[in-house]
Amino acid sequence: MSLWLALACSSQAADPGMKMAEVPKPGPNQAAAVFAGGCFWCMESDFDHMPGVVSTTSGFAGGKEPNPTYEQVSSHLTSHLESVYVIYDTTKTTYDQVLDYYWHHVDPTDDGGQFCDRGDSYRTAIFPQDDTQKSAAEGSKAKLDASRVLSGPVVTRILPGQKFWPAEVYHQDFHDKDPGRYLPYRQGCGRDARVAEVWKNAPTR
Repeated sequence: MSLWLALACSSQAADPGMKMAEVPKPGPNQAAAVFAGGCFWCMESDFDHMPGVVSTTSGFAGGKEPNPTYEQVSSHLTSHLESVYVIYDTTKTTYDQVLDYYWHHVDPTDDGGQFCDRGDSYRTAIFPQDDTQKSAAEGSKAKLDASRVLSGPVVTRILPGQKFWPAEVYHQDFHDKDPGRYLPYRQGCGRDARVAEVWKNAPTR
């Protein structure tokens, strides 16, 4: 087994019984957005670097099972997807900009997972939190498909904004807590290289 696979996002956490994190509520001039894009460690790290983002929380969305654990979801024992809950400052960025940032950090043409993480729990999805976000997400997806900048159709699903369940505290800000594990995983998984390849025909942003 290679090193990067041993360190993969789907590997078991050091303490699966650790308590779940809490999901912060948006404050004044803030809004929430929820996305699935493969390993939530990576999605959280990516959104932490977006100007205007206030906070990120790793967790699960899209499933019907209550109180899912990381072990259950990563073992594909639930219908949840690894997801990230993003709170952003509406005076500094818009939902359309958050959507655009999301698209450019995933492979929207891959319906079997993302990068080295395979299976339904690693598929991409957008979870609109209200009708305005739903309309924006649908329009953004249609525009991206019509642009033909990608090598295939956009398969990212737009799903009802089911309840977001936070993952264990251990997983929050994992890129900062354990870079010695996170960085080899991300590099070995080929996420950044694949994203660059997927978006090579897109206009310079």
